[in-house]
Amino acid sequence: MRQVTVLSGKGGTGKTTLVASLAVFAKKLVITDCDVDAPNLHMLLNPTVMRKQEFKGSKVAVLDESKCIKCRQCEENCRFNAINDLKIDHLLCEGCGLCAYICSVKAIELREKTCGYAYVSKTKYGFMSHARLNPGEENSGKLVTLVRQNAKNIAEEKNVDLILNDGPPGIGCPVIASVSGVDLGVIVVEPTLSGIHDMERALKMLSHFKIRPVVCINMYDLNVENAKMIEAFCESNGVKVVGKIPFDPIVTEAMVLGKPVAEYSPESRVSKEIEEILRKIATIF
Repeated sequence: MRQVTVLSGKGGTGKTTLVASLAVFAKKLVITDCDVDAPNLHMLLNPTVMRKQEFKGSKVAVLDESKCIKCRQCEENCRFNAINDLKIDHLLCEGCGLCAYICSVKAIELREKTCGYAYVSKTKYGFMSHARLNPGEENSGKLVTLVRQNAKNIAEEKNVDLILNDGPPGIGCPVIASVSGVDLGVIVVEPTLSGIHDMERALKMLSHFKIRPVVCINMYDLNVENAKMIEAFCESNGVKVVGKIPFDPIVTEAMVLGKPVAEYSPESRVSKEIEEILRKIATIF
């Protein structure tokens, strides 16, 4: 089983657009959306949910009023002002556990709370594992791990040999969870100075975890000079550039209709280049 994660140094570079079209051409694979804080791959793949499960990644303080002696020690010591008039505001509670620790009569305990939901779905291009955190919730790295484990279980059950992960933006905890143990990291970069900087950060992150990287330049023809800088940087650092996707308004047209560009316009320049990217990735394995 091979696992590929598509990532970038920031959001909006075209990761999801690329993943959706790669799924169209790959045909037999399991797809994941590891951007659980702001998932959007489902908007293009229109999955039918088969299974839904609660995700409990953090805890919240709960007060048993029958045990409380109203000493107000919890209220006075809460650093987050989550306890007022002996009522716990669960929106402010960080689940740190101090109130439960200092309560002399054990009237407060920490309980796990539902932070979001994970889904196993089916699309016309294959099975999909995805999730969504509730607004303001944390532990997205743990939820990404759950999404990937669900994908692995599906792949093993259905005898599928490719898992394609749509990674979160940046280089933080959710991204690390999305690249851990994968065979290849595909970095999508735009031909801008900030894009080059973000690409370098992503490359350093993959290098730290000893994951083989390749680079895809999106909308390369908007700044050919910067695109050449990216190619030169990659060549000098032994990183393969697997594709240069041209700018084309047809990508936006496809997104407005909720379709991968490879489905909406399979003969377009963009679709042909994405198909070639998949072929090059396949040769790496």
